[in-house]
Order: sequence, then structure tokens, then C-alpha cells
Amino acid sequence: MAMPDHVDVTTHSFTDCHALARALADRIAERLRAGIAARGQALLAVSGGSTPVHFFRQLSRAELDWSKVHVTLVDERWVPESHERSNARMVKADLLQHAASSAHFVPLYTDAPTPEAGVAAVRARIAALPFPFDAVILGMGTDGHTASFFPGGDRLAEALDLAGTALLLPMRAAGAGEPRITFTLPALLDTQGLFLHIEGEPKRQLLADARLGLGAGKDYPIRSVLIQTRVPVAVYWCP
Repeated sequence: MAMPDHVDVTTHSFTDCHALARALADRIAERLRAGIAARGQALLAVSGGSTPVHFFRQLSRAELDWSKVHVTLVDERWVPESHERSNARMVKADLLQHAASSAHFVPLYTDAPTPEAGVAAVRARIAALPFPFDAVILGMGTDGHTASFFPGGDRLAEALDLAGTALLLPMRAAGAGEPRITFTLPALLDTQGLFLHIEGEPKRQLLADARLGLGAGKDYPIRSVLIQTRVPVAVYWCP
């Protein structure tokens, strides 16, 4: 059988972002329950930023055995949890509450001075997790980045290489602010479910351009997620 020339991308649109948060939380909770039922534990990777806050708060109250769930991040800024831009800080404040407080959180940051110095320790920590992911939830920036796949990133080509074997890589880019650490694209595609959560009309148009390869969209890093053939992508969008 011939392989498809592009992945299936389905879009779930909501007029209200609270409705999106409820629907996405229900979908992810189903994935986690299925993982627990199949192998006794589940693995979830989430994104940072402001977009997922409502979703996190909904998911935190989902009825499932959170003690059997491992949660990690798609990527992280190389800053301690005390820093206001720490993704781990936001996950702990908004997701690992209520029922989800018993989940096992695995951060991507160490106290090494740089992500290059700390990546080996993080790789060892992550390698112990129960792969594959049951769900990976990506976001997208207005520059077309996802995870820490930034335009102009110093290791962008390596991170997007589907033949690559690294789980995680350091990443530095002008648009990234702080140095970062990120799961690679092939690592993120080792999942039972791949979700892209975006909000706002400009991002919907940016995503359409990336998917079709129109104009600047052909060079957006998110395009690599949309044209891979390994895992279908479920887009959740609201204005």
C-alpha cells in the first residue's frame, strides 16, 4: 500500500475558548485513560505559554487515576521554576492541581548553566519515561514556531530531521528569548495522539499558509508537523 503524501489534519473550531478548553480536556483525558488501561500508566507532553491556561485548568479536574500519569513539557526555556517565564512553573500552577496534583511531573530544566551542559542529564531523566506518548499538545507562535523549533534556530534542521535519533536538543534563536531545550520532531511524533492548540484568526491564517506552503508559510517550522506522514494532527482553534 502506498504511503500518503501528507498527514491527515482535522480542525475542530469553537466560537468560545472555554468550550475549546473543555472539549480538548475531555479528549486528552480519554487518551490518558486509554494509556492507563493498555499499559498501566500514561505519558502526556504539554506546551507552555498563555494559550493553554484554560485547558490546563479544565484538565486538572478530569476524573482519572492521575497517580499513573507522567507529565512533561514539549520544550522549556532554560530558566529555573522561580522565573516568571518558566513553563514548568505555569504547568504546576495551572495543571498539576486538584485531581491532577497526584501526577508525576518530569521537568526539562536542570541547574546546569546552559542547556548544552544540562541536556545529557535531561535525556537520561526522559529516557526513563513510559513511551510512547499518549498525547502531545503543541502550540504555535506568530513566527510559525512550535515547540522550540524557531526560525533561524541553531539546531533547527537537526531537530526537524525525521531520521534523527536524539530525544532532546538545546536550541538558540534570535526569536526565542532565552536558550531553550526541546523534544525533537521525531520524538514528539512517537505518540498516540498529536494535538495543535491555537487561538486567534491570525494564527489560523498562518497555519493555513504553512499547510499549503504559501508565501512565507513554506518556511515556517510548523509546516514540518503538518506535512509529516506518521501521525494525524488534530487542530483545536478558537478566535
